[in-house]
Amino acid sequence: MDIGQKLLNLWESTGFVQGSWENYVMLLIACILFFLAIAKKFEPLLLLPIAFGMFVINIPGGEGVLMPIAQTKHVISEAVKGYAGPGSNIAGAVEGLGYQVTAESFYQYITTGGALEFIDKLGYVIENPTAERLAQYGVLMDNNVYQEFVNGVVNVYRSAQGVSEGLFDYLYFGVEKVIFPPLIFLGIGAMTDFGPLIANPKSLILGAAAQLGIFVTLIGALLLGFDAKAAAAIAIIGGADGPTAIYLTSKLGQTNLLPIIAIAAYSYMALIPVIQPPIMKLLTTKKERKIRMQTLRQVSKREKIVFPIVVTLLVAIVLPAALPLIGMLMLGNLLRESMVTERLAKTASNELCNIITIFLGVVVGAKAFGPTFLALETLEVIVLGLLAFCIGTAGGVLMAKLLNVMSHGRINPLIGSAGVSAVPMAARVSQKVGQDEDKQNYLLMHAMGPNVAGVIGSAVAAGFLLAWFG
Repeated sequence: MDIGQKLLNLWESTGFVQGSWENYVMLLIACILFFLAIAKKFEPLLLLPIAFGMFVINIPGGEGVLMPIAQTKHVISEAVKGYAGPGSNIAGAVEGLGYQVTAESFYQYITTGGALEFIDKLGYVIENPTAERLAQYGVLMDNNVYQEFVNGVVNVYRSAQGVSEGLFDYLYFGVEKVIFPPLIFLGIGAMTDFGPLIANPKSLILGAAAQLGIFVTLIGALLLGFDAKAAAAIAIIGGADGPTAIYLTSKLGQTNLLPIIAIAAYSYMALIPVIQPPIMKLLTTKKERKIRMQTLRQVSKREKIVFPIVVTLLVAIVLPAALPLIGMLMLGNLLRESMVTERLAKTASNELCNIITIFLGVVVGAKAFGPTFLALETLEVIVLGLLAFCIGTAGGVLMAKLLNVMSHGRINPLIGSAGVSAVPMAARVSQKVGQDEDKQNYLLMHAMGPNVAGVIGSAVAAGFLLAWFG
């Protein structure tokens, strides 16, 4: 036994050898998120699992243990990157294999995680590669390029065949196949009282106005050079709804942007108490913030039962693309309001929702792997997401100010900020900012109307974007 070689292999398997500066930057960011979640209590149910996933995946060597398939995709992408650029002969395989993209977009696809899928499609050729056989599938190479292809991509492909899934690879299946987001909506529906929205239907206007950030940011992302699908996925961050952001991004096939968008959406949801109050105070006067609203009318049980059924029917007819989210949201609410399925409602709102939240948070955080996450594109998405969220907040407040004028001073504009989807965080912020001016002013139930309208609004906006760009 070569003890020296064994010791060398052991040393090379440790994180001391495998780590990069990007990993350590992400470890620092994860620690900051730990602080915000634990010490500042910024939505710890969301932020703590995300921070932990980010933390463990960036411990040097962690990705190879927890997400080896993701690591393999990264390795293959790096192997292809050198000779799959725009204008290369390898890009000619695009047409022969049915990819409806240009050589330039193929290069972007192949270097952002799509290499493994591409190589799998060529698998039957790679097992016995010849220049003639590759030529049958549109890969036109001279001898030098062919040799480079064999020595590079083929060898990486073959070495990847023995890679088995890690724990996070399995858990990420729920994100990749869009399983987790509708289940989260089921839990949200079972936890949510739609009574304030039913009692004050004007809240729907505020929920719609708060989606303004989505469509303004869509234009901004297009101007920055993102393609239409990527721009739509980035814009949905403005809805302040993590499951909706994951759902739309996955459905639009923007897997390379999914980690950034999901982390941005969940982070901004958690940071609502920091982001929203300055915008709310900037756009309202002290007098407006002191407005006390009349008590909402009592909503009957019949109305609460009919509401989810009617909403599901209308959405299914008008915008079927939004049905997976809206349908599960309304099913959860019907379980709650029917009063005949208490056990199911309890399971959906507690055990099921908590389990999915843990899994979703951890694997979303785990996709923030330093070497692939720290890039200019990440910064652009984060800034655009913040812009979307701020504009959405402002849109809700400004619409509430307009309704206040039209109602002769009976609507507190602060409740408009709750039109973003984050339930019940945004409604709590409206209550807190209002009580900063008047300790006896109770806006929570009034803000819950726009807040639950925002949940519906963001899901409908996602359905519209999916129908338009999908």
